[in-house]
Amino acid sequence: MATEHDAYNDAIDKVEPETESVRGRPASDRVKVKRRPARANYQKDVIYKIFDDALVCHVAIVVDDQPYILPNLHVRIGDQIYLHGDKRNAMLGHIASGKPLCVEVTTIDRIMWGRSAFQNSLNYRSAVALGVGRVVEDEEEKARAMWALVRRILPPERVPTVRPLADHELNHTVVMAIPLDEASAKIRTGPAVDDAGDLNAPVWAGEIPITTSLGTPIGDDKLLDGIEPPAYLAGWSGPPVTGPSASG
Repeated sequence: MATEHDAYNDAIDKVEPETESVRGRPASDRVKVKRRPARANYQKDVIYKIFDDALVCHVAIVVDDQPYILPNLHVRIGDQIYLHGDKRNAMLGHIASGKPLCVEVTTIDRIMWGRSAFQNSLNYRSAVALGVGRVVEDEEEKARAMWALVRRILPPERVPTVRPLADHELNHTVVMAIPLDEASAKIRTGPAVDDAGDLNAPVWAGEIPITTSLGTPIGDDKLLDGIEPPAYLAGWSGPPVTGPSASG
């Protein structure tokens, strides 16, 4: 078994030179995938899509030698992502000081079952970006980012029905921009690679797709009489909303 696993590891760690045109090259050694490099991808469109498809990102910072990692709603516009929070938000304050950070997103696409306890895993798409954030000072850029964040979690039909962003809300909110020019993706696809001796086992093996669905809406207890859930909810698959309707 050890010999088979060594051969398996050698096979998936091998990077064919001809695949470089498909996978791209890392922007720096810092984002070069060392473990399972054949799963790496450095193409911007691949990295951008992973950030678009993930509803939440995780931001890692170090404060006084103590590491922290915190979730945040994000939206991508062009080659950068935007985060937002209250002006008293400690994480955003740290980012605003110009300290280095790391942003990560992961989507889990399928459960992968093999024929042994060892050969069970998840098929995923993940992306990591390193860099330094900046406070968005330009009012137009800030408003555009905030509206893009709103559109990211609302169906397009709902956006014109809610009260617009107020000046005092924008004034109390910090928006940060983080570039994606130093980033990499790592992607696992395909079925389990079972040992040859397990292939005759009478157990099912394969991939199980993971999908997200919405439950039954639960109304606010302060709803006006006669207000029902909007009809468009029935056909909405849920956030994140991507594409032009999200970025505005």
